[in-house]
Amino acid sequence: MLRKPAPAIVPLRSRIQTRIIKKYPNRRLYDTAASRYVTLAEMRQLVVDGASFKAVDAKSGEDITRGVLLQIILEAEAGGAPMFTEDMLAHIIRFHGHAMQGFMGAYLEKNIQALLEIQAQMTERAEQLRGELARGQALKPEAWVQFMGLQSPLMQGLMGKYLEQSKTLFVQMQKQMIDQAGQTLAAFGVKRSS
Repeated sequence: MLRKPAPAIVPLRSRIQTRIIKKYPNRRLYDTAASRYVTLAEMRQLVVDGASFKAVDAKSGEDITRGVLLQIILEAEAGGAPMFTEDMLAHIIRFHGHAMQGFMGAYLEKNIQALLEIQAQMTERAEQLRGELARGQALKPEAWVQFMGLQSPLMQGLMGKYLEQSKTLFVQMQKQMIDQAGQTLAAFGVKRSS
């Protein structure tokens, strides 16, 4: 008897509709939109496709989306070329419970956003080049040299902007920490020195 293949997950690209994923005590994930069980690999694909979802514990209704996302990262890190070094993971662990914990999340998020902007600009430039090729304009060696020559200043400009944003964010975080420390000391009657 032939079994029907499971239907593919159709990603919901709209942020308006949020797909609900229920996690059962047996650790299985159930996609309520597709009416079927899904794997972590399929959940990863939802993330890659930009689908909006919320994972909930089937019994308690508790939001466990972050936990599922962390599981996806753990599985990806274990299977192949890891993104995070042991040193980086150790540093992340050390930030938990540290005064900088709240700032670190925002810092990392802003840096990832800056990298995404760089990627978008590089993709746009590559699309322009592809458009020229599609119009039948042969890419002569001189044109390739010119394209590569433009990439260096573009990358320098993008990386400079990225580094400047990163520096600015770090300075802002440092100022907030100093202000918070001053407020905490003031609460104990300790005056801040200039």
